[in-house]
This record gives sequence, structure tokens and C-alpha cells, in this order.
Amino acid sequence: MEKKLLNDYIDACAVIKETEAEIRKLEKKKKLVQDKVSGSNPEWPYEPRTFSVGGTVETVGDANQLSFEKNILETRRKEAEALKAQVEEWMKDLPFRMQRIIKYKYFDKLSWEEVAALMKSKQGGEAIRLEFYRFKRKK
Repeated sequence: MEKKLLNDYIDACAVIKETEAEIRKLEKKKKLVQDKVSGSNPEWPYEPRTFSVGGTVETVGDANQLSFEKNILETRRKEAEALKAQVEEWMKDLPFRMQRIIKYKYFDKLSWEEVAALMKSKQGGEAIRLEFYRFKRKK
């Protein structure tokens, strides 16, 4: 697994979160309106009644534009989710130690020294870095 793909994983997670926020924002663009109208029963006894009516106020063009933008965002989210799943599938076969090293270094963006501290390594960050690069060469 390349460093670029691990970095893309981080970006994919961010894109998923941001895209979902943008989709929610698009949904809020729809203007909901409600009103009350007066009328009567259609059959006897003809007594006056009040009815609530609700809906959205948008032209066909607005609706098409919102749908187009939402489809683009949905496609982007699906692509990001596919990449995320690919990396997670790859990582599940790794030894737990290497999973932790990758998580700390690439996902949490820590320095090698910070990774070594979290791994409780007595050798330090350089030893963890070398362990990771040896592992990469074997894969």
C-alpha cells in the first residue's frame, strides 16, 4: 500500500463528511411554505372548514438544478467511500502492531517520535520508522 493511498484515505474520510454536510445544505435550500384555506364539506351539511396546505416553492429549473448538484455530491461520496473501504480491507489483514503504526502516523498525522511514545517503544521514533519501512518492502 502506497503512502499516497493512505493519505487519500484521510482525504476520502474528510470528503465524505464534507459532502454529507453539503447535501444537507442543499436540502435546506428547498423553501417550504404552509398556508390555510377556507372551504366547506363537499356534501351536506355544508359547514365551513379550514384546511392546511403545504408544499415547496421552487421552479422546475430550481428543482432540476438542486437534483443535478445532489447527484454530483452523491457520486463524489460514493467514490470516497469506495476508496475508504479499499484501504480498510487492506488494513484488516495487517498485524495489529502495523495497524497501530499506520493509524498513528498517517491517520492521526503524528511524528515518528509521538508514534513511538504511543507504542511504548524504548528504541524511539527512528526504530518505528525503520520497522514500518521494512514492513513496506516485504509487502
